[in-house]
Amino acid sequence: MRILIVGARGYLGSAVTERLSAAGHEVVELVRPGGAHPEGPYERRVGDLTDPGSLTAAVTPDIDAVINLATPTGDADTDAAAVAALTGPLRGTGRAFVYTSGIWVLGATGSATAHEESPTDPIAIVGYRPGIEQQVLATAEEGVRATVLRPGIVYGRGGGISALLVALARKNGTPLVVGDAAVRWPMVHVDDLADLFAKVVEQAPAGTLWHGVSEPAVPVRELAAAAGQAAGVTGEPRVWPLEQAREALGELFADALTLDQSVSGEVARDRLGWQPRHLEATADLRDGSYR
Repeated sequence: MRILIVGARGYLGSAVTERLSAAGHEVVELVRPGGAHPEGPYERRVGDLTDPGSLTAAVTPDIDAVINLATPTGDADTDAAAVAALTGPLRGTGRAFVYTSGIWVLGATGSATAHEESPTDPIAIVGYRPGIEQQVLATAEEGVRATVLRPGIVYGRGGGISALLVALARKNGTPLVVGDAAVRWPMVHVDDLADLFAKVVEQAPAGTLWHGVSEPAVPVRELAAAAGQAAGVTGEPRVWPLEQAREALGELFADALTLDQSVSGEVARDRLGWQPRHLEATADLRDGSYR
């Protein structure tokens, strides 16, 4: 397929473009106007999430699928307009649109393990995202092969939130856990997630939602301890008081790091044949890409 990718140069976007290209797909990356964009191997088109006309113009008839991996703007109306602009040219064609959401829309899961049918209860940082998900899925009734993919906490290649844990341990001389040592995070390696994006854009039926999670509930205390080892710091993880973390990281993001979740990714394994194959998150932090 010829696939337009919004956010192709980001942490996740880089892995997804590599995976799709390796599978024989032709990647077209959408870049912002006026920015400094190093030369790359992919065709480029210019567009911006705040300019719906530029997005619609980029989705020409030769584009078989669109994957939106871009970081949301933080404004519900702007993001809704961007989705409408990207899906407009796809209506009635059966062409694919994949929207990237995230497991934070589920909120705290308590003692249960959430799945794709679980109700949403988003935390503030993603408060309007469930509405965007529903907007995307509704286009399936208008002839778009629309899907939503919710990644877990992405790690690997030395990046993501795990890199923050390493940086915090190095800066403070001890591993840190924000707010509560009992918190658990659903995790997924960036390259395994890229494999899932490929399967979703190639195979997933219209109107479906998928969780990209390979480890349902990893104790953050274990992640922080492994991050400390990667940083060359010894000792047991220490709880970083939430108010202090809010001052350093911003209130909404710090609060998100205290979200306790258990989330299943089994549906993608069962129905799409997704097979995560990389190191567990603690092992990658301790002995892999973060050292």
